[in-house]
Amino acid sequence: MPTLPEDVLALRSEMVALRRELHAHPELSQQESRTSARVAEFLSGARLDLRRVAGTGLLASVSGEGPRTVLLRVDLDALPIQEASAVPYASRVPGVMHACGHDGHAAIGAAAARVLASRRPPGGVRVLFQPAEETSRGAQAALAEGVLAGVDAVLSIHLWNELAVGTLGVKAGPLMAAADRLRIVVHGRGGHGAIPHRAADPVVAAAQIVTALQTAVSRGVSPLDAAVVTIGSIHGGAAPNVIPDEVTLTGTVRTFDARLRREMRERILQIASGVAKGLGCQAETELAPSNPAVVNDERVAALARRVAVRLVGEANVVVPTPTMGGEDAALYLERVPGCYVFVGSANAARGLAGPHHSPRFDFDEDALAIGCAFLVEAAEELLRERPASASG
Repeated sequence: MPTLPEDVLALRSEMVALRRELHAHPELSQQESRTSARVAEFLSGARLDLRRVAGTGLLASVSGEGPRTVLLRVDLDALPIQEASAVPYASRVPGVMHACGHDGHAAIGAAAARVLASRRPPGGVRVLFQPAEETSRGAQAALAEGVLAGVDAVLSIHLWNELAVGTLGVKAGPLMAAADRLRIVVHGRGGHGAIPHRAADPVVAAAQIVTALQTAVSRGVSPLDAAVVTIGSIHGGAAPNVIPDEVTLTGTVRTFDARLRREMRERILQIASGVAKGLGCQAETELAPSNPAVVNDERVAALARRVAVRLVGEANVVVPTPTMGGEDAALYLERVPGCYVFVGSANAARGLAGPHHSPRFDFDEDALAIGCAFLVEAAEELLRERPASASG
């Protein structure tokens, strides 16, 4: 274990207990009432102002002397996955599981709030326990309620089983991708399977569209850029001998670059429309914007790296590989300078290295204290920092 602050280590067993309790009682997006109530109970007695936000979320605020305010953001929701592990704290809710570490995030944020309240930091700190990250609705709701008003910087963390426990991943610039939602409805003309020439078959057109969409990246995007088009569902028809009137495709389009994001929209519209028309059908295409890319501010990332090195040592601070996964923390970083940091949580020797969103996902709980220490120390550093406009 790294050398961590004593007040953080003093809460380690409570963090583990809270995490395990939340893991055993997971709640889906926008249903996290028990989760946020348990966090509020964990925070009772501390010098914190607590209020409900975004329906099932919680905002814990601590005042301090100084003009700056930092927001620490963690998430609460679980996933619709049946847990396959046999640990004592396994989910007791059928079909629902904390398979992405949000139970750990909530425990980290709760402990960080208590430590900061006891330290009386050199400025204001808000700890946002955000609901509904998995549906990309939680950040929007929290922002609508003004959680960023007066905030100078944002910090967020994610337990990361791509990195070993004891490491921290800090990277300036793009870290996670924009993930837009794609829906294509192919309208044809139905008919009997024995006389297909009298129909305009949307099933064949949909199949051709899926294949053609792969060229949107392979032949439309520079090999030095990154984009992914995924079709995740195809629905159409109800009988083996009937050509249906329409087929619906759904998927995602992921990019880091804002310009490429716009270009991909136009390219997909052209491909879907052109292929469908060539086969006597029509394509109705909708590409709904979701979260933008997670882009870390260079100045805040540099500060985060300094804090990380102090906590875990230079050799254990890595520049993580960007991921095409999306995150609604991007909405905060789009508005306020900040940094999203990966907290290494894998321990292969103990069998704790399963992928995120897996029914066997679990992590090394030593990562909890590291994540908490990072949030506390980085928040205080940001509060002590002179505003950029006042420097030099």
